[in-house]
Amino acid sequence: MDIFEAMRARHSVRQYKAEPIGQDVADKLREEIAKCNAEGGLHLQLALNEPKAMNCLLAKYGSFKNAVNYIAMVAPKDGCEEKVGYYGERLVLLARQLGLGTCWVAGSYKKVPEALDIAEGEKIHMIITVGYGENEGKPHRSKSPEDVSNISEASPEWFKKGVEFALLAPTAINQQKFRFELDGDKVKATHGMGPYAKTDLGIAKLHFELGAGKENFVFE
Repeated sequence: MDIFEAMRARHSVRQYKAEPIGQDVADKLREEIAKCNAEGGLHLQLALNEPKAMNCLLAKYGSFKNAVNYIAMVAPKDGCEEKVGYYGERLVLLARQLGLGTCWVAGSYKKVPEALDIAEGEKIHMIITVGYGENEGKPHRSKSPEDVSNISEASPEWFKKGVEFALLAPTAINQQKFRFELDGDKVKATHGMGPYAKTDLGIAKLHFELGAGKENFVFE
């Protein structure tokens, strides 16, 4: 599937098959992780067959099953929340294109530092479980374009597309606390109050950018 199909098809998946991720797929994920780290100054890492992170009470309440593979969002402790969202979602969409299911996990996991390379001044911000899903997940109720932007009938088509795809972005507890304001060829992206709102904004900005086309605008 192309990137637009991936954005439409991506839904959170919590139950996975007991099927290992193949070497070829893992290599493609690691290649994109390396690109994200180089571009964003991050230290994201792929952990395979590591069951300890999701072997905790909160994960069980979250109905996770066979969640033994994940992308650890390791990054500098401060000022990286939006980058974590933007680059993490790049990996989520690639995983979907590779036939994998994913789920952003912010609090219902156990940190396993010995399974990762965490440098001084870094921390695990959250993880993204990844694997072959037992199901495709399901969409959740969404806000309207008018709720999250200054869209109007006169808005250019690229802006409408950007907002459409931003509304497909996953956010913590489905809060969608982001907003896009168009002014000429500039777009101001902001977030409201809410848990992990900065990370959510990074995720939504990637979706908006992909939908609108980077050549049509600049973020303020």
